[in-house]
Amino acid sequence: MEKAIQLKVRKDLDAHQQHTILKLKGSLISKGYTEIIHILDQDEEFHINSFETDKEKRNEVQQYIAAFIDQENLMDTISMK
Repeated sequence: MEKAIQLKVRKDLDAHQQHTILKLKGSLISKGYTEIIHILDQDEEFHINSFETDKEKRNEVQQYIAAFIDQENLMDTISMK
């Protein structure tokens, strides 16, 4: 099954980065963008976090994630695929 949105997340994170990534995932769920986020290993360095969302919300979700990454200075930690 193809997921609507995929996030590439670095595995080697410090405690603050881990907390911030969890905050992003929690907000995606609490805002109703998704109900579950799937996590798979990509390789030694990265996880792939993927989730489905309504087609109508896809652009809104992508903008929210991009703004969150920028605001929290996570460009080297997480990216959208």
